[in-house]
Order: sequence, then C-alpha cells, then structure tokens
Amino acid sequence: MIRRALMLVVVGALAAALFYTSQFWYLSLWPRDGLLGIKALRPQGDLVSLWVRGTQATPFALLIWALGCFVVLSLAQKIYDRLCLMLDRTET
Repeated sequence: MIRRALMLVVVGALAAALFYTSQFWYLSLWPRDGLLGIKALRPQGDLVSLWVRGTQATPFALLIWALGCFVVLSLAQKIYDRLCLMLDRTET
C-alpha cells in the first residue's frame, strides 16, 4: 500500500514536470525571476519552445515535447518494473 502511494506521488511529480515543459502550462506560481532564482525556470512554462527557439526545429516543438514525454514515461515504467521485481525478490 505504501509502495503504491509513493509511486503515485512520483508519477504525479513527473506528470507536473512534463506539463510544465509543455506549451499548455498556464499557471504562474512563482515570480518572474524564476523558481528559486533560476532564470531558466520561468513561470510561464513552455520550456521546449524556449529550447528550440531560433533553430530549424521550432515548428516541431509540440512533436518534440510529445516524443520526449513518451521516452520519459517509458523509462519511468521500466524503472518501476525493475524496482517492483527487485522488491518482490527480497520479500520472498
């Protein structure tokens, strides 16, 4: 039960981070100088568009974000599966 709750918190944090990097972030939760004074973490989100601005990949920012989310979520699933397998082996 605790493992499931912990994983839900981790997945929620991961989802919030992925949402923040997208162009769909609409919340302004911290001041304009950035989160914890880090200017790269601006309150508007949309970091992928910021990262590809001025390159030939600019029109594909949403596609890059979607592919990045797929990769990050796939890696998180693989890590979760290995962690569960490792924990199940130690319990028996």
